[in-house]
Amino acid sequence: MQHVNWQLDGIVSQLRATREQWRAQNGREKEKGCRELPSRHRIRETLEFLSGAIFPMRLGPSDLRKESEDFYVGHTLDRALNALHEEVLLELRYMARLGGDKASEHTATATQIIQGFADSLPSLRRRLDDDVMAAFYGDPAARSVDEVLLCYPGVHAVIYHRIAHYFYQAGAGLVARIIAELAHSDTGIDIHPGAQIGEGFFIDHGTGVVIGETAIIGNRVRLYQAVTLGAKRFPADEKGHLEKGLPRHPIVEDDVVIYAGATILGRITVGKGSVIGGNVWLICSVPPKSNITQANTQSGPCP
Repeated sequence: MQHVNWQLDGIVSQLRATREQWRAQNGREKEKGCRELPSRHRIRETLEFLSGAIFPMRLGPSDLRKESEDFYVGHTLDRALNALHEEVLLELRYMARLGGDKASEHTATATQIIQGFADSLPSLRRRLDDDVMAAFYGDPAARSVDEVLLCYPGVHAVIYHRIAHYFYQAGAGLVARIIAELAHSDTGIDIHPGAQIGEGFFIDHGTGVVIGETAIIGNRVRLYQAVTLGAKRFPADEKGHLEKGLPRHPIVEDDVVIYAGATILGRITVGKGSVIGGNVWLICSVPPKSNITQANTQSGPCP
């Protein structure tokens, strides 16, 4: 095979100059020489370990046997939790430096976050079992709970979201966002890690679903592809900067079904037991047991 000389010396030098210019412009020229941010690659690998430890005989290694199941779970969790500890610690130190706090170590905080996550794993598994069963009972094409767990992108996205949401609440927002975006790239389902999602949640098909940061979703809710739970507007401060953290996404109460292509915007409430039809555009609250279709949005329900 012929080796081509790509004349890389000049390109490498120009890239170095561009990096140095960006660092000088952004006050980064005094940063340490080692990597300072969490690694997408390592977090992806860790998520695979966690999925296997939570569902060992279905998402674990192909040669796993039941008699060694506990050993595998313990060993894999130890590996995953240590890796997560390092990634969370990197984030905490990075955020502290951005805030001008260069002295804090943050090891104890990272340890507390990861221990809390480890302690939550049994309840996480039980909640994911409810999500898997919701998918199985909610889709007539599903032949087994195993098929649902192995194959359904909505279940994959929810597993990652439940993990990401813990880290979001615990103060590791960058690690949480990386987890969410890995799920997004895998499934086409975009769930912000801040979204609060109740029990027995099912996303059928899933491609194009978007759920915003401050959305609140109740129990036994079912969504179909291309549903958006988004913000209607983005308030800005006196300098024109978008205000962060304001409640701006919908509240979806228990037992709601939202069909494909529906767009629900703003801090509105979809009442318990409601059905929102396909391609509906909804910007006002609706009471419990509403049945909203394109036809009945011509003259309502919004005033």
